[in-house]
Amino acid sequence: MKNIGFAITGSFCTHQEILKIIKDLTKNYNIIPIVTTSVQNTSTRFGDKESFLNNLEEITHNKVIKTITEAEPIGPNGLIDVLVIAPCTGNTLAKLALGITDNAVLMTAKSHQRNNKPIVIGISTNDALGLNLKNIATLLNSKNFFFVPFRQDAPQNKPKSLVAKWDKIEETIKKALNNEQIEPLICE
Repeated sequence: MKNIGFAITGSFCTHQEILKIIKDLTKNYNIIPIVTTSVQNTSTRFGDKESFLNNLEEITHNKVIKTITEAEPIGPNGLIDVLVIAPCTGNTLAKLALGITDNAVLMTAKSHQRNNKPIVIGISTNDALGLNLKNIATLLNSKNFFFVPFRQDAPQNKPKSLVAKWDKIEETIKKALNNEQIEPLICE
């Protein structure tokens, strides 16, 4: 059974859908949950932080990795086969492109990269077609980064916003494990 590090960032409106995806993935994979500081410390109108973290641990049967110190051994110990970052906010996307490591998710990515293994990005950001477009391009042209196919989620109201097709995560993981980018990347 493959080990998936599943990293969750602050696109809170997607969290309930992501929990469903993770639950489905646990049928075929061991899921190790990882969260950013904002996820572990923020309750929103979309949900309570404690409930969300408890649900993650209950669904995955693994402790949520919350700190840089907890995340750092992932790479050296080869603990995961693939890292999924979903939802991946514009903030996290920019930090990945610039090599910034200031939370558990980014440390996991940095630590995991040393093993030449895939990182799957499930984007969810309102500025993907704005300032973050260059960061998407940077990661698309970087070794071992693979994107879940994405689409504009509300082009009339949010013309720069992109969101991943969450139902394509598992297929993207399988392709990434074979060093392939799923196509088409841009969906309707």
